[in-house]
Amino acid sequence: MKFALSPEQRDFADSLRKMCEAAGTPGIVRAWSGGDHRGGRGLIRQLAGAGALGLIIDENHGGLGAETIDLVVAMRELGRAAVPGPLVETAAVIPTLLQALPDSASARRWLPAFAEGQALGTITLAPDAPAVDADTAEVVLVADGDRVSIGHRTDPVRSVDAARRLFTVAADEVVAEGDAVRAALDAAFDAGALATAAQLLGAGRALLDTSVAYVEQRHQFGKPIGRYQAVKHHLANALIGLEMAEPLLNRAALSLDSPDRARDVSAAKLACAEAAYRTARIALQVHGAIGYTAEHDLSLWLAKVTALQSVWGTADFHRARVGAALRAESEALG
Repeated sequence: MKFALSPEQRDFADSLRKMCEAAGTPGIVRAWSGGDHRGGRGLIRQLAGAGALGLIIDENHGGLGAETIDLVVAMRELGRAAVPGPLVETAAVIPTLLQALPDSASARRWLPAFAEGQALGTITLAPDAPAVDADTAEVVLVADGDRVSIGHRTDPVRSVDAARRLFTVAADEVVAEGDAVRAALDAAFDAGALATAAQLLGAGRALLDTSVAYVEQRHQFGKPIGRYQAVKHHLANALIGLEMAEPLLNRAALSLDSPDRARDVSAAKLACAEAAYRTARIALQVHGAIGYTAEHDLSLWLAKVTALQSVWGTADFHRARVGAALRAESEALG
């Protein structure tokens, strides 16, 4: 199994990173939080033009038909830049769901617009759970057991991350139902967990990079605080956590179509979430009081990591899935 990215994948990541840096994502995130989506939608269209939103969409539906590891590469960069919007849902969850359904009418109807960045989609996998950014998504879906319906937003729900605007949704027209829908939803859930893990790893990298830059320029007692051993140890621990999580993320991307999908996706989500959260805590500590202020850009990534930790499966859920898979493997071996 190959874990190293190809030169083409590294170039793709570099191009997305430069695009986000040029757009000035902190300002876009703050505007999105206030309900102004113009800058965010413009950046999303640019990213879609580079192929970031149509990677796992079949070529027949206007996408690139690329491999899941390419989606991970893109999501990691979007997480690093804290790009707002229902990107996991538009680029990973809904394409996986619709392309797994026996009837391809819904895929033909919506996925070309997703791939082009002309439309965004959001979905909730439980009728009583909120959907992210339902106020800007052109496609709102509600899943309930073995049924998927078109929905509409109702009431806003308070979010720990202001850039993740949550709304309750109500189901309308039924799109599909039956046993095939349940299996498709299982696959869509794992695609969402994997893409979220990639975003968490990217956000963790951004927090570490920001912290390293800060401790090199912040002086105390006549020298940069980054020269103190205690600060170095904290940042080294953050780096080790992120480095250890990355192979699990790549493995989950490569085994998404195998029987190990649930185990590997849960392991990746756990590792990436824990590494990103640990890095967030260290970043806050080394920044000191300035890290607590909403005016500092650090707050955007702190809020994002906090929110993404529990979406597409909590730590308890994923830990239980890994444990169940390991027990089953042990029993099979006798």
